Amino acid sequence: MSKSLKIALPKGSLQEPTIKLLEKAGYNVYTSDRGLRPSSDDNELDIYLIRAQEIARYIDNGFIDCGITGLDWAYENRASLEDLAELQYSRATVRPTKWVLVVPENSPIKTVHDLEGKRIATEGVGITERYLEEKGVKAEIEFSWGATEVKVPDLVDAIVDVTETGSSIRANNLRIVDTLLTSFPHFYSGKEAYKDEWKKDKMDRMVLMLKAALEARDKVGLKMNLPEINLSKVLEALPSLRRPTISQLAEEGWVAVETVIEESVARQIIPTLKELGAEGIIEYPLNKLVH
Repeated sequence: MSKSLKIALPKGSLQEPTIKLLEKAGYNVYTSDRGLRPSSDDNELDIYLIRAQEIARYIDNGFIDCGITGLDWAYENRASLEDLAELQYSRATVRPTKWVLVVPENSPIKTVHDLEGKRIATEGVGITERYLEEKGVKAEIEFSWGATEVKVPDLVDAIVDVTETGSSIRANNLRIVDTLLTSFPHFYSGKEAYKDEWKKDKMDRMVLMLKAALEARDKVGLKMNLPEINLSKVLEALPSLRRPTISQLAEEGWVAVETVIEESVARQIIPTLKELGAEGIIEYPLNKLVH
């Protein structure tokens, strides 16, 4: 019988960026509008689409071998997992998700200690409980199903909510009092699954490719030919990721140079390279970068 790895992917706001990351890493995942069991071009993957809030719990309980979910939800569920990698992407930007304590702009609450005996609404009840315990503050915490911003100040005194940019908070005339937790998605494995040699190897290979795809983000490859006499000036100008690759061309006195740079630098450096005598300059996209 062929072996398979049960892997959970986050359903919801992280679904699309996660599937795009997997595609860039070389794993094509095929979803449908209503389907919760996507297929892929890797027959060894048994994929489940599950809410990010639940993935860590299902892995911890052994129902799923591994999955991608936020550090925040693993923390919320107090899950005991093997943390194989932090994957630095998010639902809308490349910034991490932040769980923040928020009050109305005109609220007298200035610090968490002002919330003693007050009411807080949040989806991250466990995150908030542990935060208040650490601060030595006792407050009433109620679970919020969403649209948490509208609950202050009429229904609760403060909220703990998720933000990437803070734009929604500002738009609702709210103010951040403190940050409880900063979170990126992580690739988690169950303890027992990671003891299985085949599953461990499969997960480690996936993690390598996912990290390589993220490492290649916003970077490009650059190739050019130039007179060898100008090589030192070109090397001085290049912000190389590592040392550039240099090879002799068939024509005496000419060399080829290849390197990796940040994409944002290319528009500045290419005209400079041209001025230094480089010819046949090629910029090309990268899918993966393995150090």
